[in-house]
This record gives sequence, C-alpha cells and structure tokens, in this order.
Amino acid sequence: MRRIAGIVLAVLLIGGVVAAVVAGRDNGDQGTATKTVRGVVGSEKTEFFADPQVVDALAAKGYTVQAEPSGSWAMEELDLAGYDFAFPSSKAPADALAAKYKAQQPLPRPFYSPLVAVAHRGAAEVLQANGLATLDEAHRGVLRMNAYLDAARDDRTWQQLKGSEKYGELRGTLYIASTDPVTSNSGALYLAAASYVDNGGKVVASDADIGRTAPLLRKLITVQGAQQSSSDGAFRDFVSGAGNPLVLVYESQVASLLGQGQGIDDLVVLYLDTTATSDHTVVPLTDEGRALGQLLSTDPVLRKLAARHGFRPQDAAAEFTAATADHTDYLMPKLNVRQVPVPTSEVLHEMARRARG
Repeated sequence: MRRIAGIVLAVLLIGGVVAAVVAGRDNGDQGTATKTVRGVVGSEKTEFFADPQVVDALAAKGYTVQAEPSGSWAMEELDLAGYDFAFPSSKAPADALAAKYKAQQPLPRPFYSPLVAVAHRGAAEVLQANGLATLDEAHRGVLRMNAYLDAARDDRTWQQLKGSEKYGELRGTLYIASTDPVTSNSGALYLAAASYVDNGGKVVASDADIGRTAPLLRKLITVQGAQQSSSDGAFRDFVSGAGNPLVLVYESQVASLLGQGQGIDDLVVLYLDTTATSDHTVVPLTDEGRALGQLLSTDPVLRKLAARHGFRPQDAAAEFTAATADHTDYLMPKLNVRQVPVPTSEVLHEMARRARG
C-alpha cells in the first residue's frame, strides 16, 4: 500500500508541475513576455534605446525594441519592408516617409531638441569680442545669426577677428561645421535656420526664395569640404579636441554628455538666436510601431528617461528642467531664442542639393 501511495503521490506531483507550466505559459509569464518591434532611428537616439533603464522600461510595457541607426534623410532610400517604425529626427523627413508608406496621421512626436553650436572658450570669447556672440553664463551664450551670416558672406577669417592671435587653433575661414544636409537632419535644419534669416525672417517656400538664399547656403556648406553624415561623429571629434572650432550639434547631445559626468572644462554652448528645432517624429509602419510611438510620448518613466538623455519631452518643460538642473551654466532650462518653422521636405531637399553645388 505504501508503494502504491508513493506512486500515486508522484503522479499527482508530476501532474501539478505540468499544470503549473501550462498555466504559466497561458497566464503567468505575460509580465515578462515582450513584443519585438524593429525600427530605424536617427543616430542621436541609439544611446537612448541602448540604455538598460530604457530597455527595462519598455520591457515592463511589453516591448523589445531593435533600433538600427540611419541618417534621417537617408531613411527615404531604405527598404523598410519588415520594419515596424522609422524614427527620424524631425518632422520634414518624417512627413516624407509617412507619405511614401501611407502612415496614418497624426504622427507621434515624443520629444524635441534645438540646434546649438559648441565651441571652446577661446573661440567663444573671440566671437563675443567681435559682436558675433554674447556670453551670459560661464559655459553658455547665444550666437547672433545675422552677424555670423554677414561674416560668412564676406568670407571672414578667424585671423581677421580681434583677439584671435592668442589662439593658435583659430585659423582659416570662420564657419560652423555641420553635417551633410543631403543625408543628415541636423545639416538640413542648419539650412532651414540660416535661410529663414537670409530670407528676411520668412520660411523659404518658393523657387524664388530658394534661388535668393542659395548663394549664401552654398558658401556655408562648400567652405567645409567633406562633411560627416552623422552629428554623433562630429560631436565626438569635438569632444576629443579634433576638428573645427565651431561645431553644430543637438542640445540633447550636450545634455546627455553632461548627464554622464563627462563635461569639458572649456566647453561653451552657443544657442543660435534663430534656431530650428528637431522634432523627433515616429512614422508608424505597423500597429505595433504606432503603439510604441504613443508609449514614448505618454509613459512618465520613458519621458523622464528621454529628458535624462537630453531630449525635451513635448509639452513638459518641467521634466527637462529637472533632469538638467545641475547644468544650467551650460543649458537653457527655457528656450529664450527664436524657434523657426522648417520648410517642406521638397524645399529642404532642393536647398540641400543647391548648397552642395
């Protein structure tokens, strides 16, 4: 009888384990199961999606994100079959992709970031001494776009600026190093901001506007020679001490670096007094892609993490202010500069094409 009872007990135990496994498959494991969504993202967002805290926050909501970097404008040339979303760095390339793939409007816009120029202190002080910039904090100032564009029209060199003789690295033509506007969003937005100023404070919208602003934009681009396709590469070069004295980047890249405790002692952030804002916009290619875009826009944890990576969540200045409270000598908690509209994707493409010559 004891042997029979043992056999029966063993059968019951095995049956209980099997039942628990089946129940776990059917019910209990849903807290850890995730849907894998695949997308192409602007290169400046790769660190955000690779952040273990972001990965965990997404997993808690049921998502595993496979994010592949690409230039925002280069996404138009990719075959996105099999992808769930594209996440370029501004509205213009997003609108072009949405039209191409017939994505339903409105498109989620989780966060944004303005363009800034980074400089070493010596260069920033020379710019201020010559009326091209104003410095209002130890590591922060404003670049006067009208004055800078006048200098570009006149092909001014650093040597022509008073005070530059103290700095051996300040030689050659004065210019802001930007990315290739044909393939990179930050380069295209640079043209948007400069053309707005050159066009008398109006968005370039017609062939006549494009023709009128083309000579200056060509100067801004051709003086640079070969350009990088990613703002990440240009920013890394600047941080390492290589490259041009003035480099165009996103505010988010500076904020992220400072948040990691990797500040540069003589770094100065120059906000363009007329700037274009990079509205990071999700183009949903599947229902899962749209759900992810909405989640990034609304989830408090993910919004907070985006702010920690230097992005400004839409309609929530307090989150960015809290995340960057220790770095207000570098960053503007509130943007006290003009943020201008961006031309359509068709106009930006033509402007970039003519600027490249």
